[in-house]
Amino acid sequence: MRISIDTDVCIGAGQCALVSPEDFTQDDDGFGTVAPGRPDGFGGPLVREAARACPVRAITVAE
Repeated sequence: MRISIDTDVCIGAGQCALVSPEDFTQDDDGFGTVAPGRPDGFGGPLVREAARACPVRAITVAE
């Protein structure tokens, strides 16, 4: 599983970090980032729910 956040689209709503804190965090400016240390091929059980919760659809989850 590959998780990415389009930083040009992200508005910093924080829904990703709220829904799936093991997969997402927020940087110093409040924008979403993939949590450090997440190896490719790994995503928690709520990663897709976090992507759906993003109000601007900035998160992509691909197999």
